[in-house]
Amino acid sequence: MAITELEAKDGVAWLRLNRPEALNALNRELTQALEEALERVAAMDDVRVLVVAARGRAFCAGNDIKEMQTITGDEAEALARRHAALVHRFSTLPQVTVAAVDGFALGGGLMLAVAQDLRVASDRARFGLPEVTLGFNPGYGIARLLDVVSGGHARDLLLTGRTIHATEALRMGLVNRVVAPPTLEASVATFAAQIARSPRGGLAATKEIVAAIRVGARGREAEGYGAALRTSAEARERIREFASRRKR
Repeated sequence: MAITELEAKDGVAWLRLNRPEALNALNRELTQALEEALERVAAMDDVRVLVVAARGRAFCAGNDIKEMQTITGDEAEALARRHAALVHRFSTLPQVTVAAVDGFALGGGLMLAVAQDLRVASDRARFGLPEVTLGFNPGYGIARLLDVVSGGHARDLLLTGRTIHATEALRMGLVNRVVAPPTLEASVATFAAQIARSPRGGLAATKEIVAAIRVGARGREAEGYGAALRTSAEARERIREFASRRKR
């Protein structure tokens, strides 16, 4: 059985973690499978949105505790660096990424959700960073967490190790929407389809500009705006269609 599943249709790809018996915990095997899946997604020129979801009753329970009991400190550091590179890879994809979170998103699982551009959670989703209660710090993703939620909320999660309900995550800004559990997949599919109706070039350029602003590079909006009108036939056609509707 594959530990990740990847399928694409009508401009939207779904990448599902598939270790339900282990609550989709991140071990070396799943890490490698996700790395390989993202390279495939990056090459999908017809895909505009990537949804990251999971099988079973958890989105991702974080790093695999069984594996952590057997690896050395050096091996743990190396794996954390791979995980950091993995979550960063989502930000460099040309596709808009959406996390569909059902059940637990803990530790590295929360950071995996935070790595996406947008997050939709079911009402039974639970979020937390329990690392501090076990005697260590999260190995990656803290900077991204601080970008997504205010510093006070991020410190709350980081320093208490408590688990929060989806509705509190919504109030914090950790997730964008909360829906009833039975409707999660359909709601995310509708949301993704809505985003995918926009031209890929505009989505990718906007995502790239946002990523640049995160690291202090500003003033690229005008450059991207001009590039779209110089090179994108689809953008030109959309403008003509919009102008035509306005005239009618």
